[in-house]
Amino acid sequence: MLQAKKLSKYYNGILALNDLSFSVAPGEIFCLLGQNGAGKTTTINIFLGLLEPSSGEAYIDDVLITNTSNRSSIAYIPEIVQLYGNLTGLENLDFFSRLAGFKYSKEKLHAHLEQVNLKEEVYEKRLSTYSKGMRQKVGIAIALAKNASYILMDEPTSGLDPKASMEFAKTCKELSAKGVGVLMATHDIFNAANIGARIGIMKEGAIVHIAETKNISAQELQELYVKTI
Repeated sequence: MLQAKKLSKYYNGILALNDLSFSVAPGEIFCLLGQNGAGKTTTINIFLGLLEPSSGEAYIDDVLITNTSNRSSIAYIPEIVQLYGNLTGLENLDFFSRLAGFKYSKEKLHAHLEQVNLKEEVYEKRLSTYSKGMRQKVGIAIALAKNASYILMDEPTSGLDPKASMEFAKTCKELSAKGVGVLMATHDIFNAANIGARIGIMKEGAIVHIAETKNISAQELQELYVKTI
C-alpha cells in the first residue's frame, strides 16, 4: 500500500506538512480534501519523489521512497494532463507506453482506451482537439498501460463539466474494482464524496478528520469540512 508515516515538510522555515500519516490500500480511492495551501500537492510530490520530506517517511509497498527510487508502480495525473497535442490519442498512448518499456499492438492500445471509456471515433484525432476530460482519459489509459498499481491525481475534476465529472467518477470506480489504488488531492467536496472510499480533510499540513463515505453524506461532509476550515 501507499503509506505516509509522520511526514513533515518545511519551505524556508514555513511548515507545509505537519506529522502527516495515512495509508492507501490496493483498490482503495483515498481523497485528500482541503483548501489551497493545505498540503495536498506537497504530499503527492513526496510520493512522486519530487520532494524530500524534512522528516518522516513515505512508502510504496513497503519500499521507502527517495528521489532516486524506482517508481514504476505509480502513475501521475496532474490537473492539466501534459501530452502531445500534435499526436493522436492513440499515438500518445503508444509513445508513453514505449517510454515505460511496453510495446503494445494496436488492438491492445485500443483496449486500454476502451477501458477508460474514450469513444473510438476520437482515437485517431489529434489531442489538441480533445476536451480536458478526454485528455484525462488518455492519461489514465497511459497509467494502465504502464501496469501502475497506484495512480496519484492532483485536482483531476477541476474544470470538468458535470457529464465529464460523472464519466471520470465511473472510470475511477472501475480502476478501484480492478485493484488499482488512487490517491486524489481535491477541493471538490461532492466529487470526493462520490468517488472516494475514505476522505482525509487537511488543514495546515495535517489530516484533522478521516471519514468513510459509506458513513457520511455529501451534505454532512460539507458541514464537517466547513467547520474544519
